[in-house]
Amino acid sequence: MTNKFSSAYKTIGEVSKIIGLKSKKGSSNPTYIIRFWEKEFKQIKPKILSGKRRYYDQKNIELLKRIYFLLKVQGMTINGVKKILKNTDPLKLDEISNNSIKAKEFKNKLSKISKIIKSLKE
Repeated sequence: MTNKFSSAYKTIGEVSKIIGLKSKKGSSNPTYIIRFWEKEFKQIKPKILSGKRRYYDQKNIELLKRIYFLLKVQGMTINGVKKILKNTDPLKLDEISNNSIKAKEFKNKLSKISKIIKSLKE
């Protein structure tokens, strides 16, 4: 029989895997990123129990997913994400993705445009 606590709460390592965090060096479980986000975004409030282990409920996991999406997928700055999180009328992830261009796509389009301009000048 599973413990209600263990199924309701996840450790920082489990949350890192759920979100899909990867470090620049390729480490697939960079928990330091989540600890950094906790300092930057006061809305993240894990339960810290004996041994200083962090446990995240579903609300915190959803918040971390949203932060990940805005920072890593949309390419926003930390200050930009803070403004969105402070907004009392919360945006859904789908609304954000439908109304903006992803950073990587923007870079690719910009690169293509500059190549076209270069070829026109020649």
